[in-house]
Amino acid sequence: MNRLHLSYALVGVLALLLAFWSSAVRRAPVSEPLLALSLGVLAGPVLGLIDLPADQMTALMVESSRILLAISLMAVALRFPLSDYRSVIRPVGVLLAVAMVGMAVVSAGLAWLVLGLPLALAMLLGACVTPTDPVLASSIVSGRPAERELPVRLRQVISGESGANDGLAFAFVVLALSAVTSGSSSGALVEVIWAVAGALLIGVAVGWSAGRAILAAEKREDVDRGSLLVFTIVLGVAALGLARLAYTDGILAVFVAGLAYNAMVGGRSRASQQRLDDALTRYLVLPLFFLLGVEVPWHDWVELGWPVVAFAVALLLRRLPVVLALKPALGLSWRSTVFLGWFGPVGVSALFYLTHSQQNGVADPRLWAAGSLAVVASTVVHGVTAAPGRRWYVRRPPASTR
Repeated sequence: MNRLHLSYALVGVLALLLAFWSSAVRRAPVSEPLLALSLGVLAGPVLGLIDLPADQMTALMVESSRILLAISLMAVALRFPLSDYRSVIRPVGVLLAVAMVGMAVVSAGLAWLVLGLPLALAMLLGACVTPTDPVLASSIVSGRPAERELPVRLRQVISGESGANDGLAFAFVVLALSAVTSGSSSGALVEVIWAVAGALLIGVAVGWSAGRAILAAEKREDVDRGSLLVFTIVLGVAALGLARLAYTDGILAVFVAGLAYNAMVGGRSRASQQRLDDALTRYLVLPLFFLLGVEVPWHDWVELGWPVVAFAVALLLRRLPVVLALKPALGLSWRSTVFLGWFGPVGVSALFYLTHSQQNGVADPRLWAAGSLAVVASTVVHGVTAAPGRRWYVRRPPASTR
């Protein structure tokens, strides 16, 4: 327990320092998740101050990543008016229907060929690291620097994709997980259908009901603007809990609930949403990435040798050629397509699906070793290149900012 309390203290001190130097951190080529990850590595593997039991660490990581995803996806759903999201249905649809499937296949193929994993386990690893992470993506597309340097449409595409594919990845993970644990995916098909359909139903019902309640309360002047921030956070947690009770895809249900709530309340959520985005990317990610730093499996990485490093590097590069090949269908400028192809971070969603798979019977240590290295590599590389990437984008304005 003292080690857990030490974790609280270290994360709390880091949050205070980030709050004190918040503007400087935004301008620096680092991100809040990267700083928390570095602190966790220092406190855990380097100094040995914190060493929690493996089962306790897995439970902490799966639940904290689940809650963080719920809050993050609610933030993504409310980041722009719903009409703006409708305007990017085409590129987001292409990314979900084609690019997501392509990256899942490429990731599984890399895990099979480079790491030598059994095909079913390779498919599971590929599914876990496929979705673009909404938490890490928020540090790229939200905040004043992003609003100044990136066109609105590009930020909408990244937000829409990262919001939707996190939930849809659940279907890939369930099918692959069934193949690993039972040897076949056929029995999981009904579970996948209900997970998606049930998530859509619950999400729409929760978001619509919450929006109606807010509108009714505003007519009676029973709600103030400050409470809307807390309301959107607990709305995401509520949608997640109800979806989990119904054995559906809780991650997708939260995003759909946010979109339905956005449609009901319109611009009333915008003022509080900006603060939600900022609080999320700066502070709520710190405990999870600190835990990841403590838990990094150095010995497993060493045992796997150069193949796991090659896998992580290939995973960082796999998205760019896929997205560039889809440029005609995306309807974006070359500069926007390159930016979109590079910034597809692997982060909280991958951690959730990796630890979820461990809790559901996958004991092969290579899953966590390869997946965690992919997350660490993405956190470092995309965190370091986010600010320079935005500056590169505005250095020479493209002919079209679509």
